Amino acid sequence: MFQVLIGKSNFMKKFLLFLFLSLLASSSYSQSTRYIVRFKHKGATSFTLSNPAPYLSQRAIDRRTRYNITIDSADLPVPSSFITAIKNIPNVTVLNISRWLNAVTILTTDANAINTINSLPYVQNTMAIAARAVMNDMVKFEEEITPANPTNTRMQQVEGDYFDYGTASYNEIHIHNGDFLHNIGLRGQGMQIAMLDGGFFQYTNFKAFDSANANNQFLDTWDFVAGNASVVEDNSHGMSCLSTIAGNIPGQFIGTAPKANFRLYRTEDVAGEYPIEEFNWTCGAERADSSGADVISSSVGYNTFDNPAFDHTYSDMNGDITMAAIAADIAARKGVLIFNAAGNTGSTAWRYLVTPADADSVVAVGAVNTAGIVGSFSAYGPSSDGRIKPDVASVGVAALVQTSGNTIAASNGTSFACPKMAGLGAALWQAFPEFNNMRIVRALKEAGSIYSSPNDRIGYGIPNMKVAFTSLLVGFATSSSTINGCDVKVSWTSKDIRAMKYEIERKAPGETVYSKVGELNPQTGTILANHNYEFTNTLNNVAIGTIAYRIRQIVDTAAASFTAVYIDTTFITSALPCTGTNTVSITPNPPTGDNAILVVQNDDAVATLFIVVYDMKGNRTMQLLRSKAAGRAFFDLPITKLARGKYIVKVYNGKKEMGTTDLLKL
Repeated sequence: MFQVLIGKSNFMKKFLLFLFLSLLASSSYSQSTRYIVRFKHKGATSFTLSNPAPYLSQRAIDRRTRYNITIDSADLPVPSSFITAIKNIPNVTVLNISRWLNAVTILTTDANAINTINSLPYVQNTMAIAARAVMNDMVKFEEEITPANPTNTRMQQVEGDYFDYGTASYNEIHIHNGDFLHNIGLRGQGMQIAMLDGGFFQYTNFKAFDSANANNQFLDTWDFVAGNASVVEDNSHGMSCLSTIAGNIPGQFIGTAPKANFRLYRTEDVAGEYPIEEFNWTCGAERADSSGADVISSSVGYNTFDNPAFDHTYSDMNGDITMAAIAADIAARKGVLIFNAAGNTGSTAWRYLVTPADADSVVAVGAVNTAGIVGSFSAYGPSSDGRIKPDVASVGVAALVQTSGNTIAASNGTSFACPKMAGLGAALWQAFPEFNNMRIVRALKEAGSIYSSPNDRIGYGIPNMKVAFTSLLVGFATSSSTINGCDVKVSWTSKDIRAMKYEIERKAPGETVYSKVGELNPQTGTILANHNYEFTNTLNNVAIGTIAYRIRQIVDTAAASFTAVYIDTTFITSALPCTGTNTVSITPNPPTGDNAILVVQNDDAVATLFIVVYDMKGNRTMQLLRSKAAGRAFFDLPITKLARGKYIVKVYNGKKEMGTTDLLKL
């Protein structure tokens, strides 16, 4: 199921993590006060794999069931007896607990406490992971909150758009065709997005979040740095990132999934930079998974630290070395869709992306402006083992965000490109819960603007969400057919809204091309949903043999943005010749005058005879009501106002199709 993970075995990943931590332990850092304690096993746990309800939410269990994900030992909590024993050691404070790494972090300045912990029979090792916290005025994300001027060039917004985006906000959404998702009802409803960041300053009070707060869309908060449930007084970086998804100020600022639900986790300690933050990130990802989040948006990353002894090298950026990358891939195996900022290191000596953006199954997001030009600061790929990174790109140059001054301004950073893409990914997955997280990742990549020639700046490019949607639609839709005499019933299942349309095309024995034999308009729905349909085609002058029917779904009927896709093809074999006396033809064809002569022949009189002319896009260009006696009849079709081209003429006896023919106007 996760064959797309391009990495080493779990054993190798655990070995590399142990090697990395061992190097940390051998380094010189006299000021260490925080440590990671790793356990040998979970043998003493009272939890079982057969009953996950005590440690996984029902949503988390349902996700595993839906995508055939096995509940394994990584899901089991660290035994409470291990934690209690460490808590009871004098001068030790337990900070965070990771079930995936089977480890805890602690705070202590007592060397004897470390010796006591190491003597416990179930402890594998204890290693320094961070120095004493020093509170200062350092703002780790300073380059990302520098105001930048947004573009004033306005793309033409469609009057029928669900949201009133405003000029700059519309440009940011429309570069992905994200407005298409919003217009068909995909705005994040029912999806849960976990944000991992450095704080969410005053998100309960700022105007971008008025709707989300009023609708109780914030489900959970936790501060893994301070160990409490409040994240509202901390750094504003996460709040600005959150606004790019949840923002809803009509006419000014609309996020990419403003109807989603959110879980806000502070994992980043902006007072410094130490590997303990990767451990915090792991714990945040675990909480996101176990609580039932669908998506993680993370705008943090790691390469160098305050103590150079902890620094990563570029060779570490292979998705298999760092704690954060290993945790990210575990989260992906649990079915979570993960987005991470590629990093703002493109103009620095480091240059390359940061972890966990290097992880195999993480969607690393680079930054472009609304014209699609990459930001100079956006980190370069590839990963150190040669994989395409970043994976995709979104607007992170002059990107609109909510500021800590309660204004909407433009700022720079892959930190803002990442959540924009995460919100769109959540809206796309909302449409197709039948597919797992990695299928959504594949759809985003394949919809990239440079998918066929990816590069090390924007990966597969800027995803077109309409292309991603139609790709998944084709993968979802099914069709079948049955025959009774000369009546063929075509049935299909797809997803649609009322504004979409279906066309049914047929290729009979001896024919080399498909011809349109009918159309169907959905009758209900302004929000995308699954629907089943049937269409009956009466065969006329069709020989014995295999008949093919294909369904063309028009997902966007607007002339300027017309989009159609063939969703499925079904085959049926006719064992009887269906060669009735009904015939429909144009003579001559192409016509030589202002009228085309339609010849209709059948054995019976027809009191209500409909003649309908369609262009090749399926638009009805003419409809006439006539009648005829038994036998042959001739009808004038005025074609003066028809443009040059090919048309389909269909004739009906009431609602029953009598025949079809082509009309060519020169």
